[in-house]
Amino acid sequence: MREMIVVVDVLAAIALVVLILLQQGRGADMGAAFGSGASQTLFGSRGSANFLSRTTAVLAVVFFVANLALAWLATAPAPAPESVTATPPASAPAPRTPETPAPPPAPSVPEVPR
Repeated sequence: MREMIVVVDVLAAIALVVLILLQQGRGADMGAAFGSGASQTLFGSRGSANFLSRTTAVLAVVFFVANLALAWLATAPAPAPESVTATPPASAPAPRTPETPAPPPAPSVPEVPR
């Protein structure tokens, strides 16, 4: 899940950069207003600006939502992993206790004549 959101985030970021670089500045609108070949474009004189700005806005929303989802996933508490040793299997025999060997006899101290 997290990897899919990261992929969407990266693709939205790359698409945002490309779309922002494709857009013309506000000063370029003056040439289009006097008919400098803008009517021969695919979207018309203002159509491309509207299309690019709307697409940029949609991609910006996708980018921010993906980042918010990643932030939420990073701060959400992870479920505690179930321990393998927490519960023994039902058919397992009871564990044996190791036998403790008897302590060795105390060494005898030789008697010294007085």
